[in-house]
Amino acid sequence: MKPTLIVRCSWASGDDEDMQNYHDTEWGVPVYDDQLLFEFLVLEGAQAGLSWSTILHKRDRYRRAFDGFDIDTVAAYTDKQLERLRADDGIVRNRLKIKAARTNAR
Repeated sequence: MKPTLIVRCSWASGDDEDMQNYHDTEWGVPVYDDQLLFEFLVLEGAQAGLSWSTILHKRDRYRRAFDGFDIDTVAAYTDKQLERLRADDGIVRNRLKIKAARTNAR
């Protein structure tokens, strides 16, 4: 049996294993899970003006910072909790991008 050859898009053809894994297992795959859709919504919002690889490398930190992207939990964040997130150097600390996560959860 021949090994499967994966042909990657140019943006995932370098040495970045996170980008390769995202390309090979997630990119272009339909998503029907609300929590995963919310995760992508938050990450895409954070990505605005930045590279996707920057956000992808921060993904685990985002999961921790935003309580595993639990929609109800994020929807209930207080203004004080949002401000605390601005101190987390593992995520993009833009006030409007952080606030948008709560708004989108609601």
